[in-house]
Amino acid sequence: MPEGIQSEERSSFPIAFALGAAIVLLLVGGLVLASRFSRGKGNPADQRLPFGAAEQAAAGRIHFSDPEMARAANFLNQEVTYIGGVISNDGVAAIREVEVTLEFHDPFNQVILRETRRLLGPNARALGGGERRDFQVSIEYVPDEWNQQYPTIKVTGLLLQ
Repeated sequence: MPEGIQSEERSSFPIAFALGAAIVLLLVGGLVLASRFSRGKGNPADQRLPFGAAEQAAAGRIHFSDPEMARAANFLNQEVTYIGGVISNDGVAAIREVEVTLEFHDPFNQVILRETRRLLGPNARALGGGERRDFQVSIEYVPDEWNQQYPTIKVTGLLLQ
């Protein structure tokens, strides 16, 4: 190979390497900036509802009745457990959103699964004082050790109107 061509190939390699490294650095920098700007803007449904003194007082007037349970297989042949019932607001203040924790127990009454769900979401009509409404949640996985009893439901967050 002639000497002029070989030295020309060598001199272009550092330039191509530097250009590739610069592109990689720009991509990484863009990803870091994008993650910093999107950090505070999560899905509102993923954020916990407040549960201060006013919400705790209102939670004492929320009751669950008419428990219903069903299990069914979805299109992937996985068992899905449906928990339903009626939520009633025996208080005066209207409730915009309700967050509950469902606790599933084993035969020894130990908690084997704890799921937090919203029964009234941001797009639902507020549950006024004295009102009742049906609810249903689906749980995709419940451990085999479950005692097949209705789970314990605790209000863990409220958004009052």
